Order: sequence, then structure tokens, then C-alpha cells
Amino acid sequence: MNPAAFELPETKLDEIDKKILTIFHEDGRISFTDLGKQVGLSRVAVATRVTNLMEKGIIEKFTAVINPSQIGMDVSAFYNVEVEPQHLQSVAEQLSLDPAVTSLYHMTGPSKLHMHGIFTSNKEMENFLVEKLYPMEGVISVDCQVLIKRYKSRMGMKL
Repeated sequence: MNPAAFELPETKLDEIDKKILTIFHEDGRISFTDLGKQVGLSRVAVATRVTNLMEKGIIEKFTAVINPSQIGMDVSAFYNVEVEPQHLQSVAEQLSLDPAVTSLYHMTGPSKLHMHGIFTSNKEMENFLVEKLYPMEGVISVDCQVLIKRYKSRMGMKL
């Protein structure tokens, strides 16, 4: 598939809402006034549309994207965690509360959780595994892969 040819599937969003989302994806700090100029609406009309998009859950939140390595979080690891089915929800809830865990997904397959975590060092990652993850009731196996180099990282959905 040609990435340049990507198009949003049919949605209930009109073209102006799609433009607002595209602009926000590139610059989440843009003012409603500047956004209005780009989409041809007043500041108030843009604010109303953005509030509507938030209330519908289309925009979940506005946040800063922080480069972990610039603040001393140098170890980035991806995990596949196999969990006994009856403990899946409990393990997922516990992991989701851990500040080292940056993303957590239930994947297809035999009760698999896919997780990403960031740590200041290999020792901190080892402590997370030995003291938190391995002892959790229901954890069957853990496959860990440490990131060597990031080529692309996408936040949110590219429109």
C-alpha cells in the first residue's frame, strides 16, 4: 500500500472536521484563531467543533510528546506476556498502573499482552521483570525485546 495514497474510511466527519484533525495531528498547540484561519471558520466555531470532537471521544486528549532518551530513560523494551486466561484482566489492570509501562494491548493469540516499557537502565528493567512482572499471578511466560534504534514512532492516528 502506498502511504501517500492513504485515505480515511467513510465517517460521519465532514471535511472541516477532517482538516481540523489533520492540523491538530501536526500541531496540537495551534490556537483556535490560527486553526480557524486555516479551515475558514471563526475562533468560536472552531472551538465548538473541537469541543464536539472531544465529547464524541474522537479527540481523546492533548498532550506533549517527550523523547524518553532526552530525560534519561535510555532503555526501551517491548514485551509479549502470556497470561492464564482467568488472570488476563487482573494482570492487565496491574500493568496499566505501572509508570514504566507506556502502552499495553490485548493481542490475538493465547491470552497475550503486548507491552512497551521505558527504563533508566538495564538494572531498572531487570528489577521490573524480577520484582513485578514475573511474580504476578497468572503470568506464564515473558518475551522481551530491547529497542536498538527507533526509525519511526507515530503518536495518534495519521490522517
